[in-house]
Amino acid sequence: MNVVETASQGLKREYKVTVPASELSAKVDGRLSEMAKEARLPGFRPGKVPLPVLRRRYGQALLGEVLQETLEKTAQQTMEERGLRPALQPKVEIQSFNEGADLEYTMAIEVLPEIRAQDFATIELERLKAQVDESEVDKALQRVADQHKRTEPVAEARPAAKGDVAVVDFQGFVDGKPFAGGSAEDFHLEIGSGMFIPGFEDQVVGHGPGESFDVEVTFPAEYGNRQLAGKPARFQVTIKELRAPVPAAVDDELAKQIGFPSLVELRGAARQEMEKDFSTFSRGRLKRTLLDKLAAGHDFPVPEGMVDLEFQGIWSRVEEQRKAAAAGADSAAGGEASAPDPDAGKDDETLKAEYRAIAERRVRLGLLLAEIGRVNNIRVSEEELNRAISEEARRYPGQERRVVEFYEKNPQAVAALRAPIFEDKVVDLIVDMAKVSERTVPVEELLKDPDAAGGAGGAAVGG
Repeated sequence: MNVVETASQGLKREYKVTVPASELSAKVDGRLSEMAKEARLPGFRPGKVPLPVLRRRYGQALLGEVLQETLEKTAQQTMEERGLRPALQPKVEIQSFNEGADLEYTMAIEVLPEIRAQDFATIELERLKAQVDESEVDKALQRVADQHKRTEPVAEARPAAKGDVAVVDFQGFVDGKPFAGGSAEDFHLEIGSGMFIPGFEDQVVGHGPGESFDVEVTFPAEYGNRQLAGKPARFQVTIKELRAPVPAAVDDELAKQIGFPSLVELRGAARQEMEKDFSTFSRGRLKRTLLDKLAAGHDFPVPEGMVDLEFQGIWSRVEEQRKAAAAGADSAAGGEASAPDPDAGKDDETLKAEYRAIAERRVRLGLLLAEIGRVNNIRVSEEELNRAISEEARRYPGQERRVVEFYEKNPQAVAALRAPIFEDKVVDLIVDMAKVSERTVPVEELLKDPDAAGGAGGAAVGG
């Protein structure tokens, strides 16, 4: 085998590889000799079929197998001899090959960059710890009570008011025609909840049971269904019943309704769950800050092929979301308003540049964490993987066995579970070496979006 480097630029390498015809022929002859020992063909005794006969019958098929095997073996050998660490599968292109002639092919490859991690002891981090006082527990219990509140029919004859639940039938029209998702019967509309587009609920106020009337509204310009966005609509509405919410009490009865012996036990469980959630949130904030610092502290070239793949994944999700929005996937009965689109008003060229920068950041952080893990011999154990699979299976009650079998048959799915475990272990390693201070803060500060006033714009490696 003869290998000549034909190109070397940045992380890209290209080689021309020549494999002598004699080497290929020898391999085919060896396969034929092995086959001849047990070959069975009509007119010949077992193991006595002449080689020329076998060559005529199986030569081309064997040559194809030898060719594929040779390409894989020599490509791997070329990389190993030169100490190349490929970022992606090399691209092999046959330039010349005929039976009895040398095999010539080119191999293009992008290699992983040399990465020198910064001194983690110089990284300063702050771990936020939520101050969970009794008032926070009270708020949590009140939210639980509100989720379990019930309504009862309004006894006196009166018009609907804010806070009431109106049981309504409605039919919506745009340009004089009904539209998909614009009708419902016996719909329980909580007036003042904001579940419908602006102006709808306000026009229900003042009408009572048995009344039919029209509601005229305009869909928001940023509405999820682009066919309805910005358009005026008319709804024919009939109130069939008026119900009022019964005040939700935080007491032993509520606790028993949820499955706790008393309010004391419910309160303790609520506090424990809150502390667990806040701890998880705090870790997420710490990790995000760390990734921001790692991204700022490392500037090495990244393989374009890896960035391309990451960007394609991001952009395909953007296009899927666009299609879903155009099809009205975000619309609800009566026209529930959708959240503002942060990409609204930007052209594709601008968006692609922004998302490609995010893709490059993710690839760089991913390579950095992978290298830190490799150097520090970080591994994900089978026990950790099995625990992750079990946790995933518990998300699908009654189908646990099927979930486990899915992972047993799909190595790629297992790899998707392994990646975040590995990443978290590397993050823990860095945090242990960094300078970490701790500060107790109100819950509101812990939960505040750090990007609210302009931030990193996507710190997570894969999120």
